[in-house]
Amino acid sequence: MKKSLLAVASISVAAFAYASTSSDSSELVSQQCKISAEAVSTLKDLRYGNTSIRKDVAGLINLNLKAQENKDAAQVTLNRMVDDQVNSASALEAKYCS
Repeated sequence: MKKSLLAVASISVAAFAYASTSSDSSELVSQQCKISAEAVSTLKDLRYGNTSIRKDVAGLINLNLKAQENKDAAQVTLNRMVDDQVNSASALEAKYCS
């Protein structure tokens, strides 16, 4: 339980840090991808179901990104991360965020 609370808190802090911008810079989109990879990895480790992971991380995406096309692209990437057998955040980042 402590581990999941810590994961949610750290993801929320990172999301809040990037939510205050008014537009989607390439840096913001890149950071969102990294946050998503970390969140997916953490939630997979905690044995969350794929539907729960998609819902929770999609909430972060919608909170952080302003442009609909960036939200849509991030959602597609999120779905690929969740469906991937890889659990490591660094491997997910390398595969989907470069």
